Amino acid sequence: MTLNKPITLSLAALALGISHLGAVENKTLPTVTVTAPSDDIIAPDTLVGPYNQPEWTEHRRFTTTRVYLQQEAGEIGFEQWWRARSYDDKDPAHRFSSELEIGLPHRFQLDLYLNLANSDGSFHFDEFAVEMRYAFADWGVIPFNPTLYVEYAFVNHDFGGDTLESKILFGDSIGKNWQWGLNFIYEVELSHERANEFATSFGLSYSISKSFGAGVEMQYKRETVAGSRHDPEVQFEIGPSFQWRPSQNTHLDLVALFGTTNQGPRMESFIIFGWDFGGSSGSSGSSDKKDDHRYSPVSMHQN
Repeated sequence: MTLNKPITLSLAALALGISHLGAVENKTLPTVTVTAPSDDIIAPDTLVGPYNQPEWTEHRRFTTTRVYLQQEAGEIGFEQWWRARSYDDKDPAHRFSSELEIGLPHRFQLDLYLNLANSDGSFHFDEFAVEMRYAFADWGVIPFNPTLYVEYAFVNHDFGGDTLESKILFGDSIGKNWQWGLNFIYEVELSHERANEFATSFGLSYSISKSFGAGVEMQYKRETVAGSRHDPEVQFEIGPSFQWRPSQNTHLDLVALFGTTNQGPRMESFIIFGWDFGGSSGSSGSSDKKDDHRYSPVSMHQN
C-alpha cells in the first residue's frame, strides 16, 4: 500500500517525537527552586547574617545581659527603655533611655544612649553614653561566643561623675528553643565618690513560639566608694523576663527583678520597645529585616 505524502510526513514526525521523549527520560532533569514569600517571624534559632548568628541574638532577648551583636554591618536599630526602681525607704526612681544601635563592619557595633531620670519629682538629664562592642569571631567558632563591650558615660555632674564600664559577654543556644547569656562587668566612676562596681548578670530563656519567649534574669552587684572600700554595698536581684515579637522588626521586653538584700531597690522593672530599621545588609522600608532569610525553598522538577 502506498501512503500519500502528508500521511508519510506525519508518521515520521510522530516517530521522531517518541524517540526524543525516550532520550529525555534517560537523562537527569534539572532542579528548579521556587521561593514563596512568608509573613511568619523567623524562628529564633535560624542562623542569619554574615556572622552566621541565631536570629534571637539580634533582638535583645535579655534586659540586664547582653549577648554578641544586635546589628549587622550597615544596619540600624532603635530602642526606648523605661526603668523603674522602688525602695522601702525613699521615693521611686525612673530612667528613660533612648538607644541608637549601629552595625559596623568586622563584627563591631556602636551604640549611643541618651538617658533622662526622674528621682525627685522632676526630670533631668542623666547621662549620654557611647558604647562599642567587638565579637572575637563569627558565631559558633569560639565556645560561648565571647564579645568585648566598653562604654563611656558623660554623666550630669550634679548627680555623679563620668563612668567607664567594661564587660565580657557570653551566650549561646541550648538545643532548639533555649537561650542563655552571661556577663562579667566592671565599672569605675572617674570623679565624685569614685565608686567601683563589680557585677555579673545571667539570663535564661525558652522560646514558647516564634513570637513569644519567657525566662528568668538575675544580677549581682558589689559597689564600694573611696574611703570605705572595706564596706561594700551588695545587691542581688532575680525575676521573670518576657519578650513579645509583634513583627519581624520589633520586640517588646518586660522584666521584673526583685531585690533579695537590704541594700538597693526592692524591685527593679524594665519595659523596652525595639525597632530595627534594617540597612545595607538588610531590607528597609516596608519590607522585613533580612528579607533573604524569610523565604522557604520549595523544590519542583520540570515535567
